[in-house]
Amino acid sequence: MKLGYHLGYWSSGPPDGALEAITTAEELGFDSVWTAEGYGSDALTPLAWWGSATSRVTLGTDIVQMSARTPTATAMAALTLDHLSGGRFVLGIGASGPQVVEGWYGQPYPKPLARTREYVDIVRRVVAREAPVTYDGRQYQLPLQGGTGLGKPLKSTVHPLRPRIPIHLAAEGPKNVALSAEICDGWLPLFFSPKTDAFYRAALDEGFAARGGRPDEFEVAASVPVIVHDDVETAAAMIKPSLALYIGGMGAKEANFHHDVFARMGYAHVADEVQELYLAGRKEEATAAIPTALVEDTSLIGPPAKICDELQAWEETVVTTLLVRGDAAMLRRVADALS
Repeated sequence: MKLGYHLGYWSSGPPDGALEAITTAEELGFDSVWTAEGYGSDALTPLAWWGSATSRVTLGTDIVQMSARTPTATAMAALTLDHLSGGRFVLGIGASGPQVVEGWYGQPYPKPLARTREYVDIVRRVVAREAPVTYDGRQYQLPLQGGTGLGKPLKSTVHPLRPRIPIHLAAEGPKNVALSAEICDGWLPLFFSPKTDAFYRAALDEGFAARGGRPDEFEVAASVPVIVHDDVETAAAMIKPSLALYIGGMGAKEANFHHDVFARMGYAHVADEVQELYLAGRKEEATAAIPTALVEDTSLIGPPAKICDELQAWEETVVTTLLVRGDAAMLRRVADALS
């Protein structure tokens, strides 16, 4: 199982020590470095800026939000970063949720799976650069229908370094996970647990069947908190506030996909309680309502020996890469523990 470093998205500003952490990850032999975006910093600029200090690691986005850019704009960025990185770029995309898509980007959210299918298809066509791009989809049309009538099919002026740039899809629901296996080169899970491996393995198999078989290479890069600490409860306390945010407040009550992940994991009652407390503004109580067992199901925490023992369960899952977070010192402790 490979190790990757996930920088995440910024909070109020650039994270301290980001460049040191990225170069440390490469020095330690990590396979990849990833960035993200919410509704503040974007994913592409930090990846290019800090990624320029690396020479070996794969540079990926986990994730670029589809509604933030048209498919052709995302393809342009992918072509550019692939050239600048010498063919090390991986495009991770995701649909996000209705609060961000409609509230921040002013784009419609319905039919995210159909939109994803068309989006990926257009990106593939732009990158392949085999012909001027035309598209007559329900979500996207190139040239635009109903405009001035002057739209012209175009082909990228930039020739691709690679005719196919890997595309990974962030997905949590079974249909979207299946879609990643059907049309993409990888799946980016969030809040994966070894106990849910059979559920997601079945969804991936469904997608591979629709594809006509599993491709020779398909990556599953899971964001997994890893905290090396002698005291398990102390380590769990570092993660619980983030879990409370995602379970309780990262999405509307009726459309919080993170909440649904934990409900499927067997924590429906906990997820409901956390969501109710968080949306009521009782964030500390929401955090306290998260049991340490839930943290341990989706993270690797505690002394090195405990982490190594639990890692065996992860190695038997569909996950091919663990994406960890932290500063340079934490990355060194993680590398030592997992070695």
